[in-house]
This record gives sequence, C-alpha cells and structure tokens, in this order.
Amino acid sequence: MELHFEDLLKQITDFIKSEANTDTVMGEQFELGEFKCVPVIKVGMGFGSGGGEGSEAKGKKGEGMGAGAGVGIEPIGFLVTKDDKIFFVEAGKAHGLSAALEKVPEMVTKLAENRNREKETA
Repeated sequence: MELHFEDLLKQITDFIKSEANTDTVMGEQFELGEFKCVPVIKVGMGFGSGGGEGSEAKGKKGEGMGAGAGVGIEPIGFLVTKDDKIFFVEAGKAHGLSAALEKVPEMVTKLAENRNREKETA
C-alpha cells in the first residue's frame, strides 16, 4: 500500500473549505424590515494524519494510515445595515441567534430616536 498523505490532506482541506462558510451556518444575507443582516461566523479547524508499517516474527507485514479533521463553526453576530448606518449585533455564547434577534427591537428604537433627533435639528 502506497501512502499518499498529500492527496489525503488535500481532500480534507477541500472538505473544510466547502463546509466552513456562512451559508452552511445561517444562510445568506437576509432582510428584516428595513434592515439588511449579514451573519458573521467564527471558524476553528484542525487536522492530522499518520501512518506506519511493521512486521512480526512470523514474517507477516502490515501498513496503514489514517487522517482526521474537525471543524467548529459558531455564529458570533450580525452586521446590520440601514441606509448608510452599520451596526454589529453580537450573538451571546449563552443564547446564540436568539440573543441577536432580541436586540433587533432595541436597535429599531435607537434608529427611530436618531431619526427624530435629525428631524428636530433640521
């Protein structure tokens, strides 16, 4: 058996590239009322491989190889835009997506307050 670590690692890397993207975790940009939201993720990955061969006293020989990979993908928040303003809404580790969505009403209130201030000063 011929060991091809480079080919194996390329396959693992290709798999990671295809899986570690925003679409895999939460989907593409979406609109929520007047807001455009883009998910932001954190990706961690690791991989390793090994192989060897040996023989026993009876003359039998063996060889083998193995590889493994792990990918962790975590949503950390959203970039939210409205008109020419941009906000980052953090998704708390304890609450994930629900924490981010809970902040949307607060963000809408702040934008409304800013709009009222702009009208008063105009």
